[in-house]
Amino acid sequence: MMPLVIAVVIAVLTLMAVLIAVLGAVLSGSGIPSAACPPPPATGTPRAGGGAADIPPTYLRLYLDAGTKYQIGWNVLAAVGEIESDHGRGTAPGIRSGTNLAGAAGPMQFMPGTWAAFGVDGDHDGRKEIYNPADAIPAAARYLRHNGAPARLRSALLHYNRSSNYVDRVTRQARAYTTTGPRPEPVAPSTGSCAAPGSVPAVPPAGPAAARAIAYAHAQLGKPYAWGAAGPSAFDCSGLTHAAYHAAGITIPRVSGAQWRHGPRIPHDREQPGDLVFFNSGPGTSTNNPGHVGLVIGGGKMIAAPHTGTVVQIQSYRHRAVLGFTRPTAHQQTHNAPQGPDR
Repeated sequence: MMPLVIAVVIAVLTLMAVLIAVLGAVLSGSGIPSAACPPPPATGTPRAGGGAADIPPTYLRLYLDAGTKYQIGWNVLAAVGEIESDHGRGTAPGIRSGTNLAGAAGPMQFMPGTWAAFGVDGDHDGRKEIYNPADAIPAAARYLRHNGAPARLRSALLHYNRSSNYVDRVTRQARAYTTTGPRPEPVAPSTGSCAAPGSVPAVPPAGPAAARAIAYAHAQLGKPYAWGAAGPSAFDCSGLTHAAYHAAGITIPRVSGAQWRHGPRIPHDREQPGDLVFFNSGPGTSTNNPGHVGLVIGGGKMIAAPHTGTVVQIQSYRHRAVLGFTRPTAHQQTHNAPQGPDR
């Protein structure tokens, strides 16, 4: 009798485990971040790993901006762009001109009828150009939003392409973009907030400009250090941070001491990706005139141009003589950053 009771109990427990697993799978949906505040872009990852480091900086900026405007995860838009055209780098028919065999065109592969209904003049040049990523990427966000994303993401993606295999590929790639490598600052939506309800940050979040600065700095990895250089072929430490924020549309001083005084200061352990980290090191430096600066990318790491004989690289800033951090994105002194496609 006892073995029978034990067998019944085991069977019941097994059935409950199966039901819980099924319910968990149903409730979790595709398992990819589909809200407007997904995890931020992953950087520092080689192309084979599927990370956001592979996304061209101009395309990354467009995905971030369109995601913010239309409340679609930037990673979903980037995954669509990767699969449709390799972020505009593909050589298949229809990406730069003409159409593919199905009749689709442009980096986001729109059908003519869909483009006529949902095309966007994203760069405000008076034209809706299907081959221009500045127009095509926000149009894709608009179309996905129209069809139910982010709440009904799989359904929206099936409107984009009727293949379940296509939807699975997009969701896998979107997940890869948010789970690989150090991460820059999350991009808050234009309405609402990713912060906890009722929380008010002491300083504005780093936002999309920080992600652009990180994308620019990442693209300079491997370029040589040269004192006094601010690109495009070589950099010193403050030249790199200055050029990165220039590319993001924010003006900061040129040298590290002035960048430190420019502020605003951020407490230790409150730094975010996109912040600047300063070090009291080198001849003639002081607590008000740091001699070295890097760009925080998350996980205790920074992108920096260290010194003569080295190259722009990713380094840890832990266990160093850190003077402090500043947040350039808190300033409103901006200029017009380049907006067009990078080719």
